Amino acid sequence: MLPAFALSTAMLLWASAFIALKIVFAVFDPLAVLFARMIIASCCLLPMLWQRGERWRYQRGDWRWMLAMGLAEPCLYFLFEAQALVNTSASQASVITATLPLLSGVGAMLFLREKMTSRSWLGLAVSFAGVLWLTLDGQASAQAPHPALGNLLEFCAMLCATCYVLIAKRLSRRYSALAITGMQTVLGSIWFGSALLTPWVQWPVHFPLLPSLLVLYLGACVTLGAYGLYTWAVSKMPVAHASAFINLIPLFTVLLAWLLLDETLVGSQWLACLLVLGGVVLGQHKPSPSSA
Repeated sequence: MLPAFALSTAMLLWASAFIALKIVFAVFDPLAVLFARMIIASCCLLPMLWQRGERWRYQRGDWRWMLAMGLAEPCLYFLFEAQALVNTSASQASVITATLPLLSGVGAMLFLREKMTSRSWLGLAVSFAGVLWLTLDGQASAQAPHPALGNLLEFCAMLCATCYVLIAKRLSRRYSALAITGMQTVLGSIWFGSALLTPWVQWPVHFPLLPSLLVLYLGACVTLGAYGLYTWAVSKMPVAHASAFINLIPLFTVLLAWLLLDETLVGSQWLACLLVLGGVVLGQHKPSPSSA
């Protein structure tokens, strides 16, 4: 039950991140937010690694996997998601995350030799149909000025997240969840720190209290807590099983967006959401012993 509790907590933290990002992106440049998030997480994490005297069982060539993991997430993932949340609502973006379990299942079948049934493939097709419906039916609003573009970018973020899950599963055989999370935060700090040197980034001038506190929350609680919990849980169970918990993110996010951002979905969008989630539920299957 401990990995299940860790995954549920991670999903709640990730859901709250959609709300926090919608608020802070209205005040700060997304690249500045992402850099601050990585730096805060690194400052929290590195002393913990030092205190534990973490020893890595490094193998030749692991650096390639570490760089690939960091490039997939947080670097490209956060870039896609940042622009997605600028263009679409937190509720719609969170529904797109429901495709991650099926995408991870396909990736695990191709690269980790975990099996996918015909039911899983059908669920994948139904879920993608729901994503397409939600994207094409998106109505422009103050919270979602360009919903179709935002939903597409969020789907690209899910492809990056799939790469991260698969690589993290591979590295978890030799590195702890804390060490893998540390790799991510350091690489993310370097990546987004370099991006801040480009001329098109707007440096913050004013620091309103609530958005500033939310940036601290994103770095210390979401980046460190959610990724640490998720990576640890993935090391304890099959990828497809762990990824199924991501279905909780849309549920948590829609509720939080309704309570905190006054976001709502129209009837046809609710039907598209149900199609996405229905496809995910249809595609879930109990993993065979050989995939554990």
